Amino acid sequence: LGPNTTQECAYYNTSWEKERTNRSGIEPCYGDKDKRLHCFATWKNVSGVVEVVKQGCWLDDVNCYDSSECVEKKESPDVFFCCCEGNMCNEKFMYVPDGPPLTTSNPFPPKQPIISTLLYSLVPIVGLAAVVLFSFWMWRHHKLAYPAALVPTHDPGPSPPSPSLGQKPLQLIEVKARGRFGCVWKAQLLNDYVAVKIFPIQDKLSWQNEYEIYSLSGMKHDNILHFIGVEKRNHNLDLELWLITTYHEKGSLTDYLKANVVSWSELCHIAQTGARGLAYLHEDVPGHRDGHKPSIAHRDIKSKNVLLKSNLTACIADFGLALKFEAGKSAGDTHGQVGTRRYMRDSFLRIDMYAFGLVLWELAARCTAADGEFLWKNPERLL
Repeated sequence: LGPNTTQECAYYNTSWEKERTNRSGIEPCYGDKDKRLHCFATWKNVSGVVEVVKQGCWLDDVNCYDSSECVEKKESPDVFFCCCEGNMCNEKFMYVPDGPPLTTSNPFPPKQPIISTLLYSLVPIVGLAAVVLFSFWMWRHHKLAYPAALVPTHDPGPSPPSPSLGQKPLQLIEVKARGRFGCVWKAQLLNDYVAVKIFPIQDKLSWQNEYEIYSLSGMKHDNILHFIGVEKRNHNLDLELWLITTYHEKGSLTDYLKANVVSWSELCHIAQTGARGLAYLHEDVPGHRDGHKPSIAHRDIKSKNVLLKSNLTACIADFGLALKFEAGKSAGDTHGQVGTRRYMRDSFLRIDMYAFGLVLWELAARCTAADGEFLWKNPERLL
């Protein structure tokens, strides 16, 4: 199917009873005008019994182009996956692994040794060049290039457990932001959009620290970015560390204020929900239902690290520099900070509060309230 066409796919979901959606077995596919539409299927082979996991629509993927049949070709995968192009092409799927290359007899007569030698020499070179060109094309097609400095120097070891991801297909769509850590992608996890923050190997400590902070007891809060899981991926020569969170279409407060102004009520809502998230982050909660939630200093509060939900509710993100304070434990083991725990905690929390005041100042600068000019001269009215 080419652009601007419609398509239907066979639909199946093992969790129909929970979702109570689409029981027809057919899913209409929609996409951008310049994108191609595909179907996919995932299944398992449990002791010789095929168990279908998911079937439905798939986004534009070069690996699916002009494939009228849904065929898995990988050798012994844990979860089988295939995609194809055409109405209901995923209704039937099959597993046909790539076999070993066939051996053929020498086609060159012994009377032509020079020609045979030349052909035997040139064929591998041409084949290798074709593989290199194809790999480069795939690399440019699927992802933006990273700097050469990102070639890994060592393996960070096995990924931490991420039970919420399991073996679900995760597909990168487009880059939404870049920063000191790498970049943030909009991605699709089954039927949901998620954000994938990709760290190069050099930022392993930031990736580990952010994962550890998100994994602390009591970190599920309306005004803190919702964490989904982590993964370790190999991309060509680069080893990438992925952190998956909820995706918010409006993006960061920085991006939103560049393109929009806010009313006084919107300013108050963003400020209150952001302050609520920061206050909860700073709070030490011994009796939390999930266990003891320690006090946490963010140490990098700025409008770029405040994300906005669809209703302009703020949530705090980016815990690569965050520091937790637990009774009886040093707070400087990871970040190299040395000092008395109590004074360190108070200092870092005050730094967060000062930084959040600057975020409020940015909000006030883009507010359309009638007394906006007065707020510029009297910023204490925001406090």
